[in-house]
Amino acid sequence: MGNPIKIIKNGIINENPTFVQVIGMCPTLAVTSSAINGLGMGLSTASVLICSNIFVSLIRKFIPDEVRIPSFIVVIATFVTIVQFLLQAYLPELNASLGLYIPLIVVNCIILGRAEAFASKNSPVDSFFDGIGMGLGFTIALTVIGLVREFIGSGTLFSVAVLPEAFPKTLLFVMAPGAFFTLGCLMALLNHFRNKKKSA
Repeated sequence: MGNPIKIIKNGIINENPTFVQVIGMCPTLAVTSSAINGLGMGLSTASVLICSNIFVSLIRKFIPDEVRIPSFIVVIATFVTIVQFLLQAYLPELNASLGLYIPLIVVNCIILGRAEAFASKNSPVDSFFDGIGMGLGFTIALTVIGLVREFIGSGTLFSVAVLPEAFPKTLLFVMAPGAFFTLGCLMALLNHFRNKKKSA
């Protein structure tokens, strides 16, 4: 069994899916126009990631190599369907806001990548912590991007007004180009601090 703290830290910092590996960009850029959308999408993806990691790890010895990837996709699709039904039942507004991007979690390369690279080779416990780490890393990234875009573009945080109505807002940030700009700036900032820490 690996070190749980190290595994979780790896997903949040060292191999963050968004800021380090730069994968799963479709929801990252599409749904982060607000912090609540980013948080909702991140937690939905994290839930699927944790559950699919555990299940793939449990059945890894029974899956023939020839059907490994299709089997992983069936597992992931099952948990995505469960998450979507739960959102429809208990958080219909969030479900409507995220729309098509919830079903698209099935083809999110973060989840399939972790199933293939980690869960299929490690114990259920380690796979659970890997899912938590990667899921938290993805959720934090989406929420931070959403916070920045929402604050600069709308003057709100989690839909609560924090800037006066007269304060100038940059609507570009809540539009598609704002996602690329925000992601690029945040990645540049993180790389700057990472390189500074290495050289210290």
